[in-house]
Formats: sequence, C-alpha cells, structure tokens
Amino acid sequence: MTTTPPQLSHFGIFVHDIEAMTRFYTQVFGLRLTDRGVGRNFKVPLHFLSGTPDQHHQLVLASGRAAGSPSTVMQLSFKVAAIDELRRVRRDALAAGAAQMRGMNHGNALSIYFSDLEGNTVEVYLDTPWYVPQPHGDPLDLEKPDSEIWAETEAICRADPGFMPVADWMARFSQAAG
Repeated sequence: MTTTPPQLSHFGIFVHDIEAMTRFYTQVFGLRLTDRGVGRNFKVPLHFLSGTPDQHHQLVLASGRAAGSPSTVMQLSFKVAAIDELRRVRRDALAAGAAQMRGMNHGNALSIYFSDLEGNTVEVYLDTPWYVPQPHGDPLDLEKPDSEIWAETEAICRADPGFMPVADWMARFSQAAG
C-alpha cells in the first residue's frame, strides 16, 4: 500500500500588532482576510489570510507575541512564477516598510529575502529548471535583464559538481521514496 505523507498547508505566527501585520501581508502579497476572531484554543485574536479560494487560510496571524521578544521565525516563503513578480514584491514590500532587502541566487531558485514589520524573515522565490546541492547562494541582481539572470544562473548551476536538471532530481527523489 502506498501512503502519501502529510503535506505542508499553512502556517501561523505570533505578532505584536495584528492590524499592521494584516495590512502588510494583504498589501504585499495580495492575501485576503478570510476570517477573524478570538480562538478557543489560542485565546488571542486571530486573523486568517489566504490568496486562493481553495484554502481558507494560508497564513494565520495571532496576537500575543510578548513585547520586545525577537522573532523565532527562520523564514516564511512565498513562491512566484516570474522574475517580474520578484521585482514587484520587492517594490511593494519596501513601500510597505520591509527592511534588509537582499537578493540570492540559489541555483535551484531565485530569491529575495527581507524582514517584515516585526523582524520575521520573508523569502519570495522562483524555481529554476536546475538542481544544485544546497545550501548554495550567490548574489542576485534584479536590475539585470531576465535573459542575463537566466544565463548567469544556468552557468552557475552547470559549474557545480552536483548539477542536474531538476527533472532528474525529482526522479531520484521519487525512486528513493518508493
């Protein structure tokens, strides 16, 4: 019998200012507030946000993060389909108050990273058709034309001894699970 492992679906974070954080994630990522209320188990105000009608919530913001406490979030990651979307999110995030913006070329993904209003690290990324072992990180300059970014990324990947097309990596992953 073949079983499917549980799939990651959504995440929640504790926040200081639930209204400001809701504005940030709705403005930058186009998420919509689907519900709000005080939880029965988590007895704090909760905001449920989603960017798709087939998931009630993809992000839950929960009040109650202690004043002065640092973020414990390693990163929240959002996937986009095009380099121009990385550029748009970069622009919108900076306009909404994001800090510490940086671009990173992982070979298998093109990413931007930044801190949201409360210091949580956010990644926005685009998959590439190549695999290289991780961690891998070169600077990413989104001011360059797409064609130059793609050519540089492919060259970086092909120079790595662990390089393979992502389809080959996926096949190996599937075989190892079988």
